[in-house]
Amino acid sequence: MSRAAARAVDLLPTRADLHRTLQGRAAAGTTAVVMTMGALHEGHAELVRAARAHVGEEGFVLVTVFVNPLQFGAGEDLDRYPRTLDADLRTAAAAGADAVFAPSVDEVYPGGEPQVRITAGPMGEVLEGRTRPGHFDGMLTVVAKLLHLTSPDAAFFGQKDAQQLALIRRMVRDLNFPVEVVGVPTVREEGGLARSSRNAYLSPAERTTALALSRALFAAGDRLAAQHALHARAEAVPAAPARAAALSAMGEARAAADAHAVARAAPAGGADAVRAAARAVLDEAAGARPPLVLDYLALVDPGTFTEVPDDHAGEAVLAVAAKVGGTRLIDNIPLTFGAPQ
Repeated sequence: MSRAAARAVDLLPTRADLHRTLQGRAAAGTTAVVMTMGALHEGHAELVRAARAHVGEEGFVLVTVFVNPLQFGAGEDLDRYPRTLDADLRTAAAAGADAVFAPSVDEVYPGGEPQVRITAGPMGEVLEGRTRPGHFDGMLTVVAKLLHLTSPDAAFFGQKDAQQLALIRRMVRDLNFPVEVVGVPTVREEGGLARSSRNAYLSPAERTTALALSRALFAAGDRLAAQHALHARAEAVPAAPARAAALSAMGEARAAADAHAVARAAPAGGADAVRAAARAVLDEAAGARPPLVLDYLALVDPGTFTEVPDDHAGEAVLAVAAKVGGTRLIDNIPLTFGAPQ
């Protein structure tokens, strides 16, 4: 019988409860933490399952549930953010967690908002950081605090929040936190929408419009895969320019166009075409009812979150953020330029 089926998950509402539980685990196996703001869904459950697989049955999986006020800006949805602790406990237990640390704001910040905070730096000022000033400072501050309180061997975060994951990795590296940061692939609903607690705010019509986010990303991935196929054919047909010219002379327009495309194929690059493929889908969704209101579409270096040039080779992240109705959504996919997808 699995650990999740054997007993209910333990609820730890205070730091004292957490400390006692961790002391009792001091001589046991590896500890993994999954940090959440609650309203757990299948994406969170996948993080817990990944953590359980990582530590094994003898390890300890701790889920934190805390809606952190420091990472909500003026006019954002702190007050209406869903709080579903009873359901969260069931979800965490079913996925394989041992305990849920669910402290109050006063428990996490007993002296009020902290005067000393983690600063995200330049990477925290672009994309999400530009749209939500101070968001990443608040996020890193609570992540640092929870890492100190939980002392895990590994911490699991979803790749859907790609910029957040990159900043946590940077903080852990720059400040020498003794923890392994593990990214878990995005979990999607049927149709492709990335799972998010905010999806609950979408009406049926808004959900239909929101599907354009994932469609745009997948269109970009398809465009890059087509570029890679052309590159592979170009390497296999070194005489493509001469063949293209001969086909043109014969009046074989379609075959000539294909041959010219192969002849022009470069070994890497094409970032602008990938961006354009995604933007075409988003532009169409801007005319939907209700419309998709784009915040940003960015193809960035995963280490710095700065835009990559058209001739980029290597890893990249294509990230998008938009509003549908009153709900702001984000999504992304990893891409590799110069290698098969």
